[in-house]
Amino acid sequence: MFEFLTNRRTVRNYSDKKIDAALIEKILEAAAQSSNTGNMQTYSVVVTTNDEIKKQLVPAHFNQPMVTQAPVVLTFCADFNRFSQWCKQRNAKPGYANFQSFMAAAIDAIIFAQTVAVAAETAGLGICYLGTTTYNAQEIIEALQLPELVVPVTTITLGYPEVIPPITDRLPLQSVVHYERYTDFTPEKIGAIYAEKEQLEFYKNFVAENKKETLAQVFTDVRYTRKNNEFFSEKFLKALQQQGFMK
Repeated sequence: MFEFLTNRRTVRNYSDKKIDAALIEKILEAAAQSSNTGNMQTYSVVVTTNDEIKKQLVPAHFNQPMVTQAPVVLTFCADFNRFSQWCKQRNAKPGYANFQSFMAAAIDAIIFAQTVAVAAETAGLGICYLGTTTYNAQEIIEALQLPELVVPVTTITLGYPEVIPPITDRLPLQSVVHYERYTDFTPEKIGAIYAEKEQLEFYKNFVAENKKETLAQVFTDVRYTRKNNEFFSEKFLKALQQQGFMK
């Protein structure tokens, strides 16, 4: 398992081979054993295999081709709708129309999603997380007809790999692990942590193609700009408000 996890890859190109429905069910059933807040399981997943519905989801994911190419698209949602309905039907007054409840449900949904990802990969499938889900949550809400107290938080495309991609680089472990207390970074430590990444030919080309001086500038000025972050933050907060989590 350690070797498997260390050598995992993100798969963006899928073959035409269909995924058996029984395998999807088996993966989801195993993942449902994931840890969650209070054993309430305040999450849902929408399994999309219909080509027309996938086409409706594509614009929300900035037209990434894997959305339509993948045989299965899994949209994971923070979901207090089901639990709240159960409470009301059992003479209990739910108090989950708030941001804290959304955060708890979102964490549970993402834990569930990651367990699905690992289970799928161990079964020979390839996965790719789509970070665009919260950028355009409202469009996904409309496409999947999500009711109040249900908000999409992440998406995974799922399929058999067409090709086996190379392993994605990662920062050294000491950049993300702190023992006992958080140890802040000196300029020297920052330099050491990012040195290998900055020297990779892929990222050097990335800097040149974007006409920037440093790799950091590609992230701040091109890929994840302050303007875009603020725009999508406001948009997501509006979706949370509409779905009843900000009352």
